[in-house]
Amino acid sequence: MKTYLVGGAIRDELLNLPFSEKDWVVVGSSPEAMGSAGFKPVGKDFPVFLHPETKEEYALARTERKTAPGYKGFSFHTGGDVTLEDDLLRRDLTINAIAKDEQGSLVDPYNGQRDLELRVLRHVSPAFAEDPVRILRVARFAAKLGPLGFRVAPETLELMKQMVDAGEADHLVPERVWQETAKALQMPAPQRFVEILRNCGALAKIYPEIDAMFGVPQKPQWHPEIDCGRHLLMCLEISTQITSDLRTRFAVLTHDLGKGATPDDILPSHHGHEERGVPLVEQLCTRVRPPKDFQRLAVKVSRWHLHSHRLFELKDTTVLKLLEGLDAFRTPEDVIAFSYACEADARGRERFMDSEYPQAAATRALLEAVAPIRLNDDEKEGLQGKEFAEALRRKRLQGIRDFFSNYPTPKPRQAS
Repeated sequence: MKTYLVGGAIRDELLNLPFSEKDWVVVGSSPEAMGSAGFKPVGKDFPVFLHPETKEEYALARTERKTAPGYKGFSFHTGGDVTLEDDLLRRDLTINAIAKDEQGSLVDPYNGQRDLELRVLRHVSPAFAEDPVRILRVARFAAKLGPLGFRVAPETLELMKQMVDAGEADHLVPERVWQETAKALQMPAPQRFVEILRNCGALAKIYPEIDAMFGVPQKPQWHPEIDCGRHLLMCLEISTQITSDLRTRFAVLTHDLGKGATPDDILPSHHGHEERGVPLVEQLCTRVRPPKDFQRLAVKVSRWHLHSHRLFELKDTTVLKLLEGLDAFRTPEDVIAFSYACEADARGRERFMDSEYPQAAATRALLEAVAPIRLNDDEKEGLQGKEFAEALRRKRLQGIRDFFSNYPTPKPRQAS
C-alpha cells in the first residue's frame, strides 16, 4: 500500500499559494484494509475514508466509466490493479494531476508542472468531457488563478463548448451550480468565472438572466463601457477590492439583471430596471437555491441601489423609505452589505474604478445614527398600533434630519 498527496495542495504549494485542505490517494489497498487500519468510510459513490487522527480524506485509487448523462452517471473501479497514473488520468486539469509520494518526490505523468509554468488550464484527457461539473470547475480555477496569468487552453475551451452543445450542461444540478458559484465568488477574480462560462456557452444555460445582459447598451455618459455585461464584470472586479463578504458579492452579481430585460424601444435607457430585476433575481434564486439571506440581500440591492447613488439628493422622507425598504431596523447587516454592493456598482465603470463613493460610508453612518432611535416611556404613553408606528417613524425622520444637518455632504439636499 502506497499513499500520495494529490490535487490542489500540490498545485498551490508549487504556486506558493496558501492551502489548508489535503487530499490523499491510496494505491494497492482495499476498503477492508482501510477499515482495519482505523479509517472511517464516508460517502456512497466511491470509497473515501477519513484518517483516524487528522480527519483528512483518503481515497482509493480508482478508474471510472461513463454510464449516463450528468455528473452522477459514472461507475467506479477501485481494484488493486489500479495504478496512480490511472487515477491521475481521470482528473480534470493537468495542474491538478500531480502527486507527491511519502518521500516528497513529485509524480507528474501528464505535465502539470509544465502547465503551471505556462500558466495554462488544460484538460488531462478526453474523459474531461464526461463530467459537466468540470465546466464550472475550470471557470472557478480561472477566477482563482487568473490574477497569476492563467488562461484556459484553446483546446480545453473548445471541448467545453462541445460539452455545452451536446447538452451536458443541462444536467448540472442546482446544488453543484451554487457550490461552484459560491467558491468562485470568493476568489480573487470572480469576473473570470462569468467570462469563461460565457465564452463556452454555459452561462446561457445555467444563468440566462446574467447572460442576457451582454450586448445590451447603456448611455455612455453614465456608462462609458456601454455594454451591461462589461459593467457587471467590472463591478465584480471592484467588489474584490472592497469586501470579502460572499453575500455582498452575490448581490453584485445579480444587481442589474433588470437591464437584460429592458424593452428595446427605450434603450439605451434602463428606466425601471431596479424593479424589473427583482423577479429575475427571485427566479435565479429559485432555480439555483442560494441561502435565503443571499436572496434577501440581492433583492434589496436590485430594488434600491439607485437610491443609494442619489443619497445626498433624496428628501428626508425618501431616505426613511429607503431604510424601511432595506428593513434596516431588523436586519442592519443587510444595510452594511448593501452599501458595499452599491459602491461596487458605482465604481464598476470605465473612468470610475478609482473614484470615491462617499454614499457608502454615509449610509453606514446613517444606520448607526438612526437604528438605535426608540420612543421613550413618555412618548409611548397611550400609543398603540398604527399611532405608535407613526410616532416612531416621525422620530426616526427627525433623526435623519439631524444626521444630515451635521454630515458633510457633497451636494445640497432637498427639504422634506
